[in-house]
Amino acid sequence: MREARPRRIFEAVKDLLFPRRCPVCDGIVTPMGEKICTSCLPVLKPVRAPWCMVCGKGLAKEGELCEECKNGKLHFFRRARALYDYPSVALSIYRFKYGARREYKDFFGEEMAKYLGDFILSTGAQALIPIPLHKRRMRKRGYNQAAELSKVLGAKLGLPTYENLLFRVKNTKPQKQQNSKERQNNLKKAFLVRKNDVELKTIILIDDIYTTGTTADEAAKALTEAGIPDVYVVTLAGGMEA
Repeated sequence: MREARPRRIFEAVKDLLFPRRCPVCDGIVTPMGEKICTSCLPVLKPVRAPWCMVCGKGLAKEGELCEECKNGKLHFFRRARALYDYPSVALSIYRFKYGARREYKDFFGEEMAKYLGDFILSTGAQALIPIPLHKRRMRKRGYNQAAELSKVLGAKLGLPTYENLLFRVKNTKPQKQQNSKERQNNLKKAFLVRKNDVELKTIILIDDIYTTGTTADEAAKALTEAGIPDVYVVTLAGGMEA
């Protein structure tokens, strides 16, 4: 109790000197002390059931699998889940990645823990592994948004984040500019796993967006080939099946 009061005072002073920006409207958060404007919260649309029990995409109708997974699309991860429907959070993710809004991590990481924490813990995961940026992109951006989410999420769930296990060795083109076949070719051999000294068996891949799943699959493939048999995926946002 004695430590809690100074902490609250510190946070209040910090909010006064450096007002927090809302991850939805990007204005100064109201009321002060929150991580998102209370009026903006309804803008964010969580992925609602039904969703695909493999890739996590929202389904257009009742069922357990999307058409791609139903038709045998090969995934190198066991299951994936996403927190938000992508269109509702797209602008926020853009600012988070390219607009230096690193502070968004606190709200989004906590929400991921709140709504996807039970799923993550049910897998028996030993660690969280953020999808890495290539070193050139990392230098330009200054931080990896997936790693920022992972650290907040891990702190809430009591799981470590390992940033030095999976590396992006190929400076790939932005996935959004390419079709499905181009995405696959773009990411072939893009990831490398350094020695698994911790002997991890079950991990959660963390990323900001799951669309076609190409990035998650290529990263999961590298991890499974390195001897980590159980790879799951959790992202901030995901798409609906076409």
